Amino acid sequence: MPIESRGARLENLWDDARAAGMSEPERLLYRSNLLGSDKRVTNYGGGNTSAKVMEKDPLGGASVEVLWVKGSGGDVGTIKMDGFSTLYMEKLEALKGLYRGVEHEDEMVGYLPHCTFNLNARAASIDTPLHAFVPRKHVDHMHPDAIIAIAASKNSRELTKQIFGDDIGWLPWKRPGFELGLWLGKFCKENPDARGCVLESHGLFTWGDTAKESYETTIEIINKAIAWFEDAGKGAAFGGARVQPLAAEQRRAVARKLMPIIRGAISAEERKLGHFDDSAAVLEFVCSNELEPLAALGTSCPDHFLRTKIRPLVIDFDPANPDVDKTIAGLPQALADYRAGYAAYYERCKHSDSPAMRDPNAVVYLIPGVGMITFAKDKATARISGEFYVNAINVMRGASSVSTYVGLPEQEAFDIEYWLLEEAKLQRMPKPKMLAGKIALVTGGAGGIGKATAHRLVQEGACVVLADIDDGALETARGELAARYGADVVRAIHLNVTSESDVQTGFASSLVEFGGLDILVSNAGLASSAPIEDTTLDLWNRNIDILTTGYFLVSREAFRIFRQQKIGGNVVFVASKNGLAASPGASAYCTAKAAEIHLARCLALEGASAGIRVNVVNPDAVLRGSKIWTGEWKERRAAAYKMDVDDLEAHYRERSMLKLSVYPEDIAEAIYFLASDMSAKSTGNIINVDAGNAQSFTR
Repeated sequence: MPIESRGARLENLWDDARAAGMSEPERLLYRSNLLGSDKRVTNYGGGNTSAKVMEKDPLGGASVEVLWVKGSGGDVGTIKMDGFSTLYMEKLEALKGLYRGVEHEDEMVGYLPHCTFNLNARAASIDTPLHAFVPRKHVDHMHPDAIIAIAASKNSRELTKQIFGDDIGWLPWKRPGFELGLWLGKFCKENPDARGCVLESHGLFTWGDTAKESYETTIEIINKAIAWFEDAGKGAAFGGARVQPLAAEQRRAVARKLMPIIRGAISAEERKLGHFDDSAAVLEFVCSNELEPLAALGTSCPDHFLRTKIRPLVIDFDPANPDVDKTIAGLPQALADYRAGYAAYYERCKHSDSPAMRDPNAVVYLIPGVGMITFAKDKATARISGEFYVNAINVMRGASSVSTYVGLPEQEAFDIEYWLLEEAKLQRMPKPKMLAGKIALVTGGAGGIGKATAHRLVQEGACVVLADIDDGALETARGELAARYGADVVRAIHLNVTSESDVQTGFASSLVEFGGLDILVSNAGLASSAPIEDTTLDLWNRNIDILTTGYFLVSREAFRIFRQQKIGGNVVFVASKNGLAASPGASAYCTAKAAEIHLARCLALEGASAGIRVNVVNPDAVLRGSKIWTGEWKERRAAAYKMDVDDLEAHYRERSMLKLSVYPEDIAEAIYFLASDMSAKSTGNIINVDAGNAQSFTR
């Protein structure tokens, strides 16, 4: 049985008092969110729920029966009211007269919009007929690991009967759609006392006359399966342990070495984001005797392999003799073999009208003694793909403990993966944003320019690692970004850019979080102001340490990663107008900034042959939101210009040629330009964002 279910039961979370004042659609939403709140009930985006509700027809005013059902692409755990499709039941029933047989099944999806009630724009899913044709008011379709473990067993029909008797029926594998809906409706009519049905290699349908009854039946049946596995499971999971897992820090060390290399090798056509999982369930599987044979069988549930591909790639690694260099040396051949195998699978199974072969690289990478790495086009998908494969692991554990695990037949798997309806859905997806799949690390990420830059990069699809020495401000910035864009796209690391070990540790940590690096925004800074005779050696060294040595250390680490990935890279230095034009009373700062600019030129020369671009943005007088303008610096600059502090911003604005103030967002826009492919043919360049300062003209 699933490792995380041992000794645990699903809790009945239904609250009568809360549900009492709800409408029927609201109770459907409540039930859906309860079911989706526990991954043992269904995985993210999996399953669907429905209710048949009497509604007033907006045209004639008559009372009509309407099917409320989770719409295409939604998630029951997070769905809102606008996530449900609404369809006339009378029209859905009429579709039976139009059905021309299973060979014409896909055309039935085109009829669903004609059944829409009240101009609802939410597209109906392929599972709509399964809910419509069950003659009960409330229906749940879930993908519990404990049930799929039964459904994916060689003798799943017999096991279903043994565990549930006549209470829960069984239907053989059939791809979701109209025909399966007819099958399920027929089963219900022939078995009026049944409370649900197991679909082979797929999942569980349950129903009831009320929302509460349907919910409680679903929970009860899953709990019964969990309890049965506890008693019936035989022997050690997956044939027992073949190897022992490495210690936690060693596992992460292996992952951070492998992830950028794998990422570089599979990102030629589309950049990928990575996710590392070394949870107990994963480790039990990757350390087991049956890892290779079970992994080769592939997943069973369609929801699983649509997100994980039909099977994973098992990496050759021996935790008893952890030679990572040997594993890295073998990766090119292993990846090539997987791609060749996938291409052969495509050729064996394709039809005359099949879509062109998609990315042949693996999604899931299993490493004995270490864990699982997943790669996808964005971080959320990579994480969710990992969660789905954990579901598959749980299914394989349960099925192999009581029977023989059976993966979905290859042709059936292909017909779902390359289903024309699935292809049409993919073609409707919006065009990727400019920085989709890119990973950026921003030093000084908690400050005004750093935080504005992070917002700008994330808006264009990047994942961002915020690096800063100010832990409080860093957490605030991370929280702001996570709240606005989602927790998947942002990480925060404490980083002192003047510490070689801190830089190495921080970059290594970010590699495990996202799998690699594409963009370094070197922005950590300070400001100092003092006449030369009052400039102490300590003040001089602090400027050089942060603004020159710090930029060298983070760039060196980024270059090392870029060269490992072999897919280019992008470095943007945030320097200053003072690097080109001297200012009175700031010799240490101006000198360090000039050195920083020249370092960028040197790095542009070194990186060009590897596709690594290095450019500079020179801000001037960015007062708002900038940490360097707090405290002494602001007072000293005012003193240098013999004016009050409150007059300083106006002074900088008026001395500019355009008479404009410069804000963090203005600098972020220039950084985004240099970090994106809009500047793909620029390296070694400088963009001044200073509202016009003739002294700092670069030419």
